[in-house]
Amino acid sequence: MVEKANQILEQVRNLYQRYGIKSVTMDDVAKHLSISKKTLYEHFKDKEDLVQHVMLLEHDMHCGFFNAIEKRNLNAVEELFEVYKIINRMFMDYNPSMEYDIRKYYPTLAVRVKEVRRHRMFEWTNNNMKKGKKEGLYRKDMNVKIIAKLHVFRIETMFDNDMFSMEELTSFKVFHEIFVYHLNGILSLKGRKYFEKNFASFKSSLV
Repeated sequence: MVEKANQILEQVRNLYQRYGIKSVTMDDVAKHLSISKKTLYEHFKDKEDLVQHVMLLEHDMHCGFFNAIEKRNLNAVEELFEVYKIINRMFMDYNPSMEYDIRKYYPTLAVRVKEVRRHRMFEWTNNNMKKGKKEGLYRKDMNVKIIAKLHVFRIETMFDNDMFSMEELTSFKVFHEIFVYHLNGILSLKGRKYFEKNFASFKSSLV
């Protein structure tokens, strides 16, 4: 039952990302999945319940990405680069109309989703800052809490702002500038030397 529900959620997530949430009805979902509406309602009581579970699935996916990175025994700079790659892919999948629909038609859910995203991003950034300081790659005098909040704020603003086009946000040029801009504010001399020595290999690993 759980496996079937997850299969439904993955396909519905793709529909929402492609067409937005409002325009995709429960009839559309059932037709796309080649199942009856009765079967669909056996797993989700209504559309709001379905939307909520899709958002939770997306959050769990992102957490899985972050957790996998933390288990790879990378240094702080390597971790940060891997996370930026994930964020870059998130921009590629991002559909502004989906975000708009959640805020307009499911405001309570929108607040919860934003809080969960913010908490997870802050938690990970905070841990990364502490790790980098311990490794000597980040500045010893850095205020971890303030930098972590600034970092989260910048990422959130990029999603909520139309100053950059999606093409720009998913380009390596912008990716590079955002990454280097952040690093220049936190790297120690040791960290700067490490980054300059290894950036070519970072760049080649982009997918």
